[in-house]
Amino acid sequence: MTTHAPQAAQAVTLPTTLDEAVAALTAMPAAVPVAGGTDLMAAVNSGQLRPAALVGLGRISEIRGWQYQDGHALLGAGLTHARMGRPDFAALIPALAASARAAGPPQIRNAGTLGGNIASAAPTGDALPVLAALEATLIIAGPGGARREMPVSHLLAGMEMLRAGELIGYVRVPLLHAPQVFLKATGRTGPGRAMASVALVLDPARRGVRCAVGAIAPMPLRPLEAEQWVGRLIDWDNNRAIVPEALSAFGEYVAAACIPDAAPAEDGSVPQLPPAVLHLRRTVAALARRALGRALS
Repeated sequence: MTTHAPQAAQAVTLPTTLDEAVAALTAMPAAVPVAGGTDLMAAVNSGQLRPAALVGLGRISEIRGWQYQDGHALLGAGLTHARMGRPDFAALIPALAASARAAGPPQIRNAGTLGGNIASAAPTGDALPVLAALEATLIIAGPGGARREMPVSHLLAGMEMLRAGELIGYVRVPLLHAPQVFLKATGRTGPGRAMASVALVLDPARRGVRCAVGAIAPMPLRPLEAEQWVGRLIDWDNNRAIVPEALSAFGEYVAAACIPDAAPAEDGSVPQLPPAVLHLRRTVAALARRALGRALS
């Protein structure tokens, strides 16, 4: 798993239940949990991390599947991208399945997990804008069998953090039974790290649109005013019709909210954004426009 000498870990624990994993982390505060290891081993190989101990999560079967719960899907944190990309899961949460299929080459999708994507909180994590748009909730396992809930957006924004000995056990996602879209731009052909990504879901019950933009900031961005604006323009009673001009305007609205103009100078003039930033802004606008168009088609 690494080209370095086997000094990265002094001890490896392989629990078979979530509570056993929590107990191991509590007993070894310096230990690092590892599931697929796609981010962890990259850090080890680059010399950025030398964990004193590892707690392997691969044998915990209870977090490798999903179940239905009161209009929600309860997803185990150990679900791999490859599993989420399959047709049966895509029928359940289409946008999350699309992000899983775009997560990288097969070896990454086969190993990488939903919980790892969230815990590492890399800005380019493909699942993160989808979970933000779906307003997903984390179920955190703690010492003594404790469980607590946290909006995924709180963890990604640093508003709440995992405490000592805690693990992400499950992710609860509302089943909206409506179109969902995930799109990303990589700057090159084929799967790769996102330059920008957009997740968009329709919520017919609330007659609303939820949108999250990923990869352009440390956490997914929700353009709430753009969501509210376009939600009022959709004819929810007439096949979700919308005038074509509104699609373009929505894209520009989202892009401007996420990548605003530069602050005015002292003389009142507004500096021009650098060409690279303008290109990124146009990319976000195009992704948001296409995502809404596909969701409404």
